[in-house]
Amino acid sequence: MPLVAHNPLPAFERLKQEGHNVLSQEFALKQEIRELHIGLLNMMPDAALAATERQFFRLIGESNQIAQFYLHPFTIDALPRGPEGLAHVERYYEHFDDIRDKGLDALIITGANVTQPDLAREPFWEPLIEVIDWAWENVTSTLCSCLATHAVMQFRYGQTRRHLGFKRWGVYPHEVVDRGHPLVNGVNTRFDVPHSRFNEISRAQFEDAGVHVLVESEEAGVHLAVSEDRFRIVFFQGHPEYDTISLLKEYKREMVRFVRGQRDDYPPVPVDYLPLQSQAILEEHRDRLLTAIARGEPEPPFPEPLLATRLDNTWHDSAEAIINNWIGTVYQLTHIDRHRPFRDGVDPDNPLELRRQDG
Repeated sequence: MPLVAHNPLPAFERLKQEGHNVLSQEFALKQEIRELHIGLLNMMPDAALAATERQFFRLIGESNQIAQFYLHPFTIDALPRGPEGLAHVERYYEHFDDIRDKGLDALIITGANVTQPDLAREPFWEPLIEVIDWAWENVTSTLCSCLATHAVMQFRYGQTRRHLGFKRWGVYPHEVVDRGHPLVNGVNTRFDVPHSRFNEISRAQFEDAGVHVLVESEEAGVHLAVSEDRFRIVFFQGHPEYDTISLLKEYKREMVRFVRGQRDDYPPVPVDYLPLQSQAILEEHRDRLLTAIARGEPEPPFPEPLLATRLDNTWHDSAEAIINNWIGTVYQLTHIDRHRPFRDGVDPDNPLELRRQDG
């Protein structure tokens, strides 16, 4: 939460210029400690549905300790689901019409599995655009994850993602390139982020659209960017919400797809994710698995328990800090009445907005 400049101490102005959240006493007196209602449009397939809920809910729950969070998961009916996924959605998820009636303070949109080279041909495209359009006018800030980032860039900015020709898969070092933005306040200037994608929006595409880049990687490209008003839409291309074991689970799924003949090549190990000893264990497992397949013998068990204990998480603290900054800024900028958010996502008297415009 921000500091209140309740006297003319020069340190307050200095901290404000450095990018810290500093409110005038007049503005602070208008604040009320209240709940925040955050929507989660979960478009992930059944196998990742509940895990994605936990990942984003965990980041929200670990952030601002003053506000009380009400989380509202919902999905798109056009997405294919099996019996278990449908049962989960029917039991625990809300309907978009109800969410639209009640209003939200903030919204998170997850990625999704795709089957078409053009996102506009996906069955979820039109319902997703409906949500995005509504959120643009009615929600203080929308955080887009990976595929959702690509969809919004295509729909709203006319920037179509390009295929990399390979899968960007692993944990990559990133650098904060704009240290004065509230979203990266107090965040390490260098930190890791997991990526898992075949496509990307380049820095040039973001800049051509007027979207402002905050964090990028020399190898993995842009991770964090914000819309032209510098807050209404937040774009992630990486997956900072991932659990420590998420990439290992994904590797295991790809290995199973290879065994079943659903992919031609044996999956590579995610970049800079596993220590050398663990990579050696996976190489040994690969040799044993290929030998068993060739001989028609039972497949050796995947050494997940052994590998999981050797994993390091080098991204969660930075992810938590960014989400905390996002939540804190939403809290400052969101109207108490969720049906009357500030027209441009901000209060014109709010010094946070003045600092972003000046910076």
